[in-house]
Amino acid sequence: MSGAVLVALAAAIGNLLQGWDNATIAGAVLYIKKEFNLQTQPTIEGLIVAMSLIGATVITTFSGAVSDMLGRRPMLIISSVLYFLSGLVMLWAPNVYVLLLARLLDGFGIGLAVTLVPVYISETAPPEIRGRLNTFPQFTGCVGMFLSYCMVFSMSLTPPPSWRLMLGVLSIPSLAYFFLTLFYLPESPRWLVSKGRMKEAKQVLQRLRGRDDVSGEMALLMEGLGAGGEVSIEEYIIGPDNDLADSQEHAEEKDRIKLYGAEEGLSWIAKPVTGQSTLGLVSRHGSAVNQSTLMDPIVTLFGSVHEKLPEMGSMRSMLFSNFGSMFNISENQVKNENWDEESQRDGDKHSDASGAESDDNLRSPLLSRQGTGAEGPPTSLSMRQGSNFTTANGGEQASMGIGGGWQLAYRKDEKKEGALKRIYLHQEGGAGSRRGSIMSLPGCDAPAEGEVIHAAALVSQSVLRTESILAQHAIEEAIEKQSGPIAKGPGWKALFEPGVKHALIVGVGIQILQQFSGINGVLYYTPQILEQAGVGVLLSNMGIGSDSASLLISGVTTLLMLPSIGIAMRLMDIAGRRLLLLTTLPVLLVSLIVLVLGNVINMDAVTHAVISTISVVVYFCCFVTGFGPIPNILCSEIFPTSVRGICIAICALTFWIGDIIVTYSLPVMLTSIGLAGVFGIYAIVCAIAWVFVFLKVPETKGMPLEVITEFFAVGAKQAKE
Repeated sequence: MSGAVLVALAAAIGNLLQGWDNATIAGAVLYIKKEFNLQTQPTIEGLIVAMSLIGATVITTFSGAVSDMLGRRPMLIISSVLYFLSGLVMLWAPNVYVLLLARLLDGFGIGLAVTLVPVYISETAPPEIRGRLNTFPQFTGCVGMFLSYCMVFSMSLTPPPSWRLMLGVLSIPSLAYFFLTLFYLPESPRWLVSKGRMKEAKQVLQRLRGRDDVSGEMALLMEGLGAGGEVSIEEYIIGPDNDLADSQEHAEEKDRIKLYGAEEGLSWIAKPVTGQSTLGLVSRHGSAVNQSTLMDPIVTLFGSVHEKLPEMGSMRSMLFSNFGSMFNISENQVKNENWDEESQRDGDKHSDASGAESDDNLRSPLLSRQGTGAEGPPTSLSMRQGSNFTTANGGEQASMGIGGGWQLAYRKDEKKEGALKRIYLHQEGGAGSRRGSIMSLPGCDAPAEGEVIHAAALVSQSVLRTESILAQHAIEEAIEKQSGPIAKGPGWKALFEPGVKHALIVGVGIQILQQFSGINGVLYYTPQILEQAGVGVLLSNMGIGSDSASLLISGVTTLLMLPSIGIAMRLMDIAGRRLLLLTTLPVLLVSLIVLVLGNVINMDAVTHAVISTISVVVYFCCFVTGFGPIPNILCSEIFPTSVRGICIAICALTFWIGDIIVTYSLPVMLTSIGLAGVFGIYAIVCAIAWVFVFLKVPETKGMPLEVITEFFAVGAKQAKE
C-alpha cells in the first residue's frame, strides 16, 4: 500500500502550508500592529488574521461543485498556485490594504486544501488504513506550525524582526507542493469512474494498490455511483459453486440463489437465512429500541458491525481478512482434514446457542451473531478442481475483496428482467461461524462435502445489467466498455434523500461543535493568550522578551502535539473514530475547567503561568488526538460519490463560518470576560459535543465508502419508522 501512503502524504502538504500560515500570522501580527500602529485598532488587527478565513469561506461555497466537475487534482493544483502567489504578495505588501489582499488569496488556497485534501485521501486510500492516512493532514499541519514557530522565534531574536519575510517564506514550500500536485498526484479513481474514464481509473488503482487485479474495487466504485436507493438487510449461508452436474439445478431451486463475484469465474451458491436472527432483530426493531435511549439507530447499526471484531480494519486484517478465509486453500485445507468431528459438533452447538440467545440481546453484533468460541481452524471453503473458486493458475487466492472484510457479489433480480442486485457481504462470527455443507442445511435433500460461511448482506439495485455477468468473461470488461458517466450531475434534490440528509446532520453538527470548542481561536492567538497568562515570568531570567517567550512556548506546545497525533494515527483504524472522540472529549473538558479555575482563584504569577501553560498543552494534545482530525475524516467518508463534493463543501462552509466567528470574537471576549469566561464557554461546548457524539456519530472504521453510504440509507429508513 506504499503508493496510497505516499500519495496521501503528498496531498497533505497542503495542510502543512495551512499550519505554517496559522502559526506565522500568530507571530507576525505582533509586529504588524506595531509597524502600522494598530494597537488602538483591534478591528483591523482581527481583520488581518480573519481575512484568510473569509477567503476560505468564499471559495468553499463553490469548491465542492467545481471539484465534482473538474476533478480533485486540478483544484489542489490551483490551491498550490494561490499559496505561492499570496506568499509573494505578502513579501511585498507596502501597506495594510495590499496585506489584506494577500491574506485573501492565501485564504483561497487554504479553503481548497482543507476542503478537498480529506476527500482526495478518502477516495484513494484502502478502507483498512483510510483513517490513518486521513490523519496525515492534522500531522503535517502541526509540523508546519512547529517549523513556522521556530522560524518566527529565531527572527524575533534579531532586531528588527521582518514580518514580511516571515509571511513571504510561505512561497518556498508552496512551490514544492505545486510540483507534487502537478507531476505526482493522480486523479481520484472514484472521480474518474464517475466521468466514465474507466481505463484511467484502473491504472490509478493499480498504482495505488500495487497489484494488477483491481476488478473488484473497480466494480465497487461503479456501484457507489448508484447509492441512495432502497437497501435491504439479508443473511445468507454461502458455499462454493462447484462445477458439478447438479450445481445449476440447486442454484435454480427456490430456496437457493447463485451469487456472482466481481472477479472472473468467481461464484457461490447461497441459501437465505430466515427466522429470528440478531441481524433481523436489529433491522426490524432497532428504531424502537433507540427511541427510549435517544440514540440514533444509525449508531447502533454501525456499532453492530464493529462489536467483537477488534481486528477488522486494522493492519493485521488488511484486505478482506474475515471473509477472505472463504478463498484460502492449501494450508487451511490440510488443517481441516485433521480437524475432528467432535470439534465441528461443538462449533455447531455454539452456533445454535448463539442464535437462541439473540432474542435477549438486541444490541449484540449485527455481523457477528455466531460466537467465536468454537475451537478449530478458520472457516475455509474447499477449492476442488473444477470449482469456480479455482483461479486460472490453479492455486492462488481468487479474490482480495473490497476491503475491511467485505466482498462484493451480484445476483439476478427476479422482479426486473435483465436487472442485477448488488450485494455487500460480510462474514459473521469469524472462526467460529457456521460450518458444514450448504447442501445439508434444513430443507436440503442430500449432504455434500465442503464448508459454508454465514454472511450478512446489504442488498440493493446494481448499476450493471445481467449481461455484465453472463455475457462478459469478467465484470471488468463490462466496466471498461461502459460508455459515458453513470453518475448524474450533482443536484440539490439528492441532498434530501434520507441517507444523505442524515449524514449531513452528523457532518454539519460535528463541524459546528468542533469550531465552538475554540481550537482555532486559541491557535491563532496562542502567543497573546500565553503572554496574558504570564509565561514571560517563566523565561524572564533567561533574558528572553515576552513576545519571544510566548512564541517559544507556542512552538514547544506544537512540538508536543506531534506525538499525540502519532497516537491518533495508530488508533484511528483500531479503536476507531467514535471511541477516540468519546475518550478525548472528557479530557478536553477537564483541561478547560482547570483553566477556568486557574484564572478565577487568586495565585502568584508563576503558579498561574504554569497551570495555564500545562492546561493549554493538554488541551492541544487531546484535541489533535480526537476532535481535531476526526470531523474532517468523518465528513469525507459518509457521503455518496455523486454528491460528495457538494456535501463536503457544506460541511467545510460550516467549518469556516464557525472559524471566523470564533477567531474574530476572541480578542473582544478576552477583553470583556477574560480567559476564565472564554474557556468556560468552550467547556460547555465540549460537554455538548460528547453528548452529540454518543447519540449521533457512528463508527466508520475499516468500511468501504460505498458500504458506509448503504448503512446510512438503512439507518435513516429505520429512524423514520
